[in-house]
Amino acid sequence: MTKTNKITKTGFWRARILLSCAVLSLGFAAANEAPEHMAHASHAQAASSKLIEVVREATQRYMDVNAATAAGYQPAFGCISGPDHGAMGVHYINGGYVMDGEVDAAKPEALIYEPTRNGMKLVGVEFIVDAATWMKNHTAPPMLEGQGFQFVNAPNRYGIPSFFELHVWAWRDNPNGAFVDWNNRVSCEHQ
Repeated sequence: MTKTNKITKTGFWRARILLSCAVLSLGFAAANEAPEHMAHASHAQAASSKLIEVVREATQRYMDVNAATAAGYQPAFGCISGPDHGAMGVHYINGGYVMDGEVDAAKPEALIYEPTRNGMKLVGVEFIVDAATWMKNHTAPPMLEGQGFQFVNAPNRYGIPSFFELHVWAWRDNPNGAFVDWNNRVSCEHQ
């Protein structure tokens, strides 16, 4: 082997070591930045998981639709299908909760059921509050465990005054997210 080849090989290994050090330095820098970003994402995920867990605990007793009607929930609007995909299902609404002007994670204003061949299956809930009533006592739209409500203006497809709402798909996975209105895994086919 000639002296030139040894220098070339030495230079190659030196360059490789320097490149490895640079990659490790970038990795350490990214790792030092990641916890803040990951902490934010982790906090948001924990908040949504907490809301889903609260809803599950509060609504477990309503798996049987008869328990829901006995507790004051009544069906309204029939089974609601999406304009081009998915559905919401049948909303069983508790008028007392709707009229109180407040939101409570343990007391959803509506329980959502999917009509199936074997009867009604609980798939989620909807929190609903009249917008005018809410804004009399609050300066911002409602939130539950970090999840903001959507504003639905009047006139709307339900023929009711403007309201704030939040869906929570606690009992049926929604590929688009646990708080999205329409769920592609819910159907009105068996209504």
